[in-house]
Amino acid sequence: SDLREYGSGNTGTTNTFRILGKTAGTATFAIDFLKGTAATLLPFFLHIEGVSPLVFGLLAVIGHTFPIFAGFKGGKAVSVATGTIAALEPVLLVPLAAIFFVTLACGKMVSLASVLCAAAYPLVTLCYQQFFVHAPAAQVGAASVGAAVVGLLVIWLHRGNIARIRAGTEYKFFQKKK
Repeated sequence: SDLREYGSGNTGTTNTFRILGKTAGTATFAIDFLKGTAATLLPFFLHIEGVSPLVFGLLAVIGHTFPIFAGFKGGKAVSVATGTIAALEPVLLVPLAAIFFVTLACGKMVSLASVLCAAAYPLVTLCYQQFFVHAPAAQVGAASVGAAVVGLLVIWLHRGNIARIRAGTEYKFFQKKK
């Protein structure tokens, strides 16, 4: 049986939780998170110079979202992007996790929490680079643009969820299966 035939129709963490339960959902999150982390750290492990780790992270996100061997239908990139962030700037996970879990607690929708984190990610990155790292303008710009690309991709991938949120029909994470 194919997970893509049930629930939201994708292979991501939320759908796996919903269809297969906590153990499978947690395993899916962990694998996808580590996929983003490992890809982002690859240039360090292989001593590759001249290519930003961000590029490797972006490629992991794109490969996860549009996998060749699954008919270009993968997950919505949240777990892989989170792993990428953990490898690049783990401190950014603190404000993003706060946004995610407060939104989830209040709205009970993983999709809404994911979209708000995706929207906040470029701003959180910009503030961190500018005010805490005091990075050069080129680094601030590159990090912010990379964050914006990932954020916009995640939001775009959630466009169906956004329509259901607006219609009041979006799946609530803690609701029982029908």
